[in-house]
Amino acid sequence: MRQHGNWMQTPTDEQVLKVLDTGLMLGPTAIAKNIDKHRVTVSNRLRELCNYGLVERPEEGYYGITDLGEQYLEGELDASELDESTDES
Repeated sequence: MRQHGNWMQTPTDEQVLKVLDTGLMLGPTAIAKNIDKHRVTVSNRLRELCNYGLVERPEEGYYGITDLGEQYLEGELDASELDESTDES
């Protein structure tokens, strides 16, 4: 069972992570289209997921899931124990 953090917006954050768990690097517009959310909502959630280390931005405009993000989806990580990072890509 996944342990989400109080900072998370479920199910949106989980949907974003699942789309990125396909192994593709995607931008907010493509992710939004695939989860039926507005691009601005997805952009805001991506920023927050990056702050907590579940998502990374390897290239301007593109995002990918991190090892922590994969661990969260597999139920191996309690997201409530994550600290917000000040390192924004």
